[in-house]
Amino acid sequence: MGEFTVTKEKLLLALSTVEEPDLKKDLVTLNMISDIEIGVNQVTFTVILTTPACPLKELIKQRCVDAIHRDLGDDFEININMTSNVTSILNKNLLLPQVKNIIAISSGKGGVGKSTVTVNLAMALKKSGAKVGIIDADISGPSIPIMFGAEDLQPLVSVKDGKNFISPIMQYGIKMISIGFLTPPDSAVVWRGPMASQALKQFFGDVDWGELDYLLLDLPPGTGDIHLTLVQTVPVTGAVIVTTPQKVALADATKGGSMFSQANINVPILGIIENMAYFTPAELPDNKYFIFGEGGGQQLADKFNVPVLGQIPLVQKIREGGDSGRPIMMDESEVVSTAFFSAAENLAQQIAIRNANLPKTEPVKMR
Repeated sequence: MGEFTVTKEKLLLALSTVEEPDLKKDLVTLNMISDIEIGVNQVTFTVILTTPACPLKELIKQRCVDAIHRDLGDDFEININMTSNVTSILNKNLLLPQVKNIIAISSGKGGVGKSTVTVNLAMALKKSGAKVGIIDADISGPSIPIMFGAEDLQPLVSVKDGKNFISPIMQYGIKMISIGFLTPPDSAVVWRGPMASQALKQFFGDVDWGELDYLLLDLPPGTGDIHLTLVQTVPVTGAVIVTTPQKVALADATKGGSMFSQANINVPILGIIENMAYFTPAELPDNKYFIFGEGGGQQLADKFNVPVLGQIPLVQKIREGGDSGRPIMMDESEVVSTAFFSAAENLAQQIAIRNANLPKTEPVKMR
């Protein structure tokens, strides 16, 4: 072993040459380095990522090691702890003070698998280490309780600071609320727009959400009262548009995306998820059949100048997972789980980039 002359200052100088690939600034400037300890022939420090679902975690770690060896030598041990603190632009949101990011999951038309995508994105983010919640904002057609196998559960009411709050249902480590938990399972919710909008407001203001990194909203298809109520009630971090590849779905998804892009709404679109992108039969796992067309998700992404976050295959086990109340993400051995993991990582990445580079979204004020 050579003479150990590393100091905290020299270590920070070396790490100041390591750029965070998404935010395009160095780790020291971004205050991502903490808990530096200089020991005998070893250094230990922590890198604080912007999300536990960071897809570049190993790349950043390796770049730190390379920079230290380059500038300080290689005759000592390097211990790097990777942790995370999810970024937010919602800290002053009085309605949801402990929720860091509100993400709208939207689609132009029904039947594209938006709820399936929402459920499995939530599961993937949770498995990465994030605190996640779901609001089932489809008041007339709630499906989240069934997909989580929780349709027979009813939320409890607790008193906090003299006010009654609904405690969200916790299933598989995810907090959730849905009108399906509050009405008989076989009864139709036939409400006019203002009643449905009031229910959504209560899901924000009267539910004890606690601390959440990501609150996903499973929106009804199209554009309407619920969508306007959302953007008027809370500051939305961004929206994800779910589509299938065929032309009619893309046309409707374009309208849905255009709503968020309107100047008076101005909610950033974080990316596109192309569901049912191709069919893969269980007995031929390496085969892809583009039965609904090919490249539709990329066309939509190009139109809005956003990335494709993921392409989810049409696989029987995804449907079976939704019907049985056990999402496909519960089984990480399934090949399709990697598609949802990748989409969730890309979503978390885009949220971090959005929070670093764009001003916070304000609730929309409409006449």
